[in-house]
Amino acid sequence: MTAWLPVSPCTPRCATSPTPPVSPARAAARAIKSLGPIVRRDAAGLLRALDVRLTSTVDRLSADRGTLVVANHVSWLDIPALLAVEPLRLLAKREVADWPLIGGMARRSGTIFIERDNIRSLPVTVARLAHVLRSGCSVLVFPEGTTWCGREMGVFRRAAFQAALDADAPVRPVTIS
Repeated sequence: MTAWLPVSPCTPRCATSPTPPVSPARAAARAIKSLGPIVRRDAAGLLRALDVRLTSTVDRLSADRGTLVVANHVSWLDIPALLAVEPLRLLAKREVADWPLIGGMARRSGTIFIERDNIRSLPVTVARLAHVLRSGCSVLVFPEGTTWCGREMGVFRRAAFQAALDADAPVRPVTIS
């Protein structure tokens, strides 16, 4: 035995009780929360590189409770702008998963995809969104479902709000201008 070789008297038998299982949603929530500072830094760096100035007047969300963050969708910059402020998962149309570069990042970051053309899949998506909110992750949704120019507004899709009700999660409105 040398001083360079670490030695421990513990063996696998030292553990007296098995590790409790963790749900996939809770494991994803922990991973996303731990990556939050990196995502915020990268999103802020992207905005700086594009010479976009970000001003936020919001308080930080509770770290232990999932919140449904509801925002208007002005441009593709909305997503990095909001990610620069707070770690969030996203609800996005399923087609985003197939986009080059963006799709891979969205899948790895825990984006919840919705099939807008398949109404039968909606209850499963709402249940998944509620499960993610219950696990403590905050989720960003654009309830109009697409970007809108100027002062025009679309119809709010209610499914995400149902998920917040099912999860007993607060809803936080955000305005992007």
